[in-house]
Amino acid sequence: MSERDGETGEQVAKRTGQLEECQRCGRKQGLVGKYDIWLCRQCFREVSRSMGFKKYS
Repeated sequence: MSERDGETGEQVAKRTGQLEECQRCGRKQGLVGKYDIWLCRQCFREVSRSMGFKKYS
């Protein structure tokens, strides 16, 4: 639908309010938005243990 209108995925996300930025460093790419965490993957790796996440492999 958005490709037909000439909008990219990022533009659609901005329009719907889904595009956020990392709460620690401000990056806009590689976000972990599940459970409303909103951290980039690099910051998530640094703080995930203190948040209670466990690495399985």
